[in-house]
Amino acid sequence: MPEEMLAGRLNVRTREFVVKEVPKPKPGPGEVLIKVAAAGICLSDVHLIEGQLSPLFLDGDEVTLGHEVAGTVAEPGDGVAGWTEGQRVLLQAGELKGDWVHTRGVDYDGGWAEYALATADTLVPIPDDLSFEQACIVPDAVSTPWASIVRTAQVRAAQPVGVWGIGGLGAHAVQLLRLAGAAPIIAVDPVPAARQRALDFGADLALDPSDDIAARVRELTGGQGLAFAFDFAGVAPVREQAVRCLERDGALVLVGLTDQPLTIRNGTQFSYFGQRILGHYGSDPAHVVELVNLIRHSRLDLSRSISGTLPLSEAAEGVERLAQKQGDPIRLVLTP
Repeated sequence: MPEEMLAGRLNVRTREFVVKEVPKPKPGPGEVLIKVAAAGICLSDVHLIEGQLSPLFLDGDEVTLGHEVAGTVAEPGDGVAGWTEGQRVLLQAGELKGDWVHTRGVDYDGGWAEYALATADTLVPIPDDLSFEQACIVPDAVSTPWASIVRTAQVRAAQPVGVWGIGGLGAHAVQLLRLAGAAPIIAVDPVPAARQRALDFGADLALDPSDDIAARVRELTGGQGLAFAFDFAGVAPVREQAVRCLERDGALVLVGLTDQPLTIRNGTQFSYFGQRILGHYGSDPAHVVELVNLIRHSRLDLSRSISGTLPLSEAAEGVERLAQKQGDPIRLVLTP
């Protein structure tokens, strides 16, 4: 009988999610078996279960969820050099296959399990003083906003910015924009606790979307407006409001994902001021390595980011807590 393990499995056809016993995988050539210590619960996981997202490259109907993963090397496969049993690592959230990125826990089995397979070049070593719970959220929850700031927007010091949606990614965006030197940083969220979190993470002003946001922005920026407005919510009203806050040549950065149409109410004004819309998705492997280095050298602290931990057996409860925003979490983490 093959050795078994617990895994959180989603049937993408029926959308049934269940934690069950499955065969423990064996690493093939170029692969490494990872003993999972922590795995983040992302809103993308909720959307997969609810059916708003579907895998593009999955072979079969079932997949083990989880693209934010950290743990220790359990067994290197044939031909793998440089990795030994017990090394502390995080896993990149996906890998390039041909011309397409395949996402862990979406297009192939992820880390909501006691053990996970990873190709050797998707492993990133982590410092001994970085907890697994904090390490696992670096790919995606931290690297996606970081990449949107340094690659897509290319924010420079002293540029005024706005962040709409202070959830798992938006909260880190505020923290990282502060690190990048943006000023001022204006956060917008309807939840009072999220607005307070934004201030705690380094925002200069936190507003309710029912406020006259454009007027407050221009007041704080001396009439200038925002160089960049980051949308982490992915909803039409946010995008319309954010565009009205842009300066000449300013850009709306779309990080929150939605399949709904994007409309610009005053297209003539948008064109006259040379404003832009920048789409953003995910991050590159180098961004994850950069963030680990920032953590290693005490430039970035993720200790406030873990809103709670749950055992793997309670994954469905964690998904429900995130879907319902119970306690307004930044990140909930499963600990197999």
